[in-house]
Amino acid sequence: MAGEHQHYQAGKRREIFEWRGWRILPQICYDLRFPVWSRCQQDYDLALYVANWPAARSQHWQTLLAARAIENQAYVAGCNRVGEDGNGLSYSGDSLIISPQGETLASAESGAAARLDADLSLENLQLYHTAFPAWRDADDFLRHD
Repeated sequence: MAGEHQHYQAGKRREIFEWRGWRILPQICYDLRFPVWSRCQQDYDLALYVANWPAARSQHWQTLLAARAIENQAYVAGCNRVGEDGNGLSYSGDSLIISPQGETLASAESGAAARLDADLSLENLQLYHTAFPAWRDADDFLRHD
């Protein structure tokens, strides 16, 4: 949409890495619009989105972050750009940390650069999966190239 294809090549698989006992799925910007790429099969605890979402689509950004958290029963952190780029596009930030239940745990003031802090708990995540095991009923659809 913004000419990324001229500079980057699409990935062929997802990568999940572990850090301090957390399994983290890194995602980039536009990936947020394609839920199959973030489909959790109990293989990650936190999805981390780093993005350049324009202010004009801030509502989409915030809504889709919450949707990814709820549908995957995982924590989601979204870090978005602030300011204006060389093409005159404005970015409002609106970075968020969302719980697996869709609750906003931390948010940046619109238009402001910020560092967000929130208490995330692997124990609470596992308790939630036990209390509401929706993932057990998921279909087995996956993206295959």
